Amino acid sequence: MAEEILDSVRLKYGAVAQSSLSSNDDGVKAVAEAFGYSAEELTSIPAEANMGLSCGNPTATAHIRPNEVVVDLGSGGGLDVFLAAKMVGPKGRAIGIDMTPAMIERARTNAESGGYTNVDFHQSTIDRIPLPDASVDCVISNCVLNLAPDKPAVFREIARVLKPGGRLAVSDIALKEELPEAVSRSMAAYVGCIAGAIKIDDYRAELLAAGFEHVKIVDSNADLNAYAKVENQSGCCSPAMAEGSCCSPTSNTSTLHAELSDLLSKYDVNTAVASVKVYAIKPRSTASCCGPDCCS
Repeated sequence: MAEEILDSVRLKYGAVAQSSLSSNDDGVKAVAEAFGYSAEELTSIPAEANMGLSCGNPTATAHIRPNEVVVDLGSGGGLDVFLAAKMVGPKGRAIGIDMTPAMIERARTNAESGGYTNVDFHQSTIDRIPLPDASVDCVISNCVLNLAPDKPAVFREIARVLKPGGRLAVSDIALKEELPEAVSRSMAAYVGCIAGAIKIDDYRAELLAAGFEHVKIVDSNADLNAYAKVENQSGCCSPAMAEGSCCSPTSNTSTLHAELSDLLSKYDVNTAVASVKVYAIKPRSTASCCGPDCCS
C-alpha cells in the first residue's frame, strides 16, 4: 500500500512539475498569497518555483538566521529553498529534498536561472534523508509530511539530521475530526493532501515519541478552498500540459483528479481539515529523549 501511495504521489507531482504553472499565473500567485506569501517574496525568486501547492509559508515562522543549514522536505520547484537561501546568506546552505525526478530537475533549473550558489537539491524520500547526523539547524516543509505513509519514520529522520537544539518549522495539513469514509478511503484525497493527514493530537504525540520537545501545533485558520483560485490551471488540469501528462485520457492521474474534485464538491473540507503551523525542538541533551535510540 505504501508503494502504491508513493507511486501515485510521484505521478501527480511529476506531471505538475512538467506543467507551465508559475507565479505568472494569477491563480497560482493567489493561492500562495492566501497561505502567507507576500507579493515581494514571490517576485524575489524564480516564478517557476511556485506551482500553487503550498498550505502555508514555513520560512515566515522558522526564524532562519545567517550561516545556518536549512533543509526543506518535499521541496518541489524550490520555492521555500530559495527564500531560505536569501536568509542564510552566502555562508549558509539551503537544501531541498524531493522524491520526484521532474521536481528536482525543475528546482535545479530554477536555481541556475536565479544564480543561486548556496542551494542543493537531492532526490530521496523524506523517510531516508541523505544527510549526516546532527548536520542541520532547521528543517522546514510545506504541505508534504501528510503525504508520507510512515510519518513516525519521517519524524525520527528529522530528529536524526537536526543538531541538538535544532528546530522543526512546518506548514502542513492535519485533521480536526475524522474524515467521512468516502474521503478517507480515496487515493485521490490522499494524493491531494487530505486523506493522509493525521489528527492534531496524534501529530503532537508522534513528534514527542520521536524525541522532540516544546511541540506546538497551531491552526492557521486558512481557508483550504483557496486552492479553487487556481481554477483550470491547477495541478493535473493545467491546459498547458502535454499529451501523455495527467490530463491525458489514458492517464491514471486524470481519474484521481476527477475523483478528488468530486469528493471536495460534496464535503466541506474546512470542517474536518486544518492548515497548521508545526513547531518542535530537538533537545540539546539526548537525556531528554524518550529512550536511548529515540533520535537514531
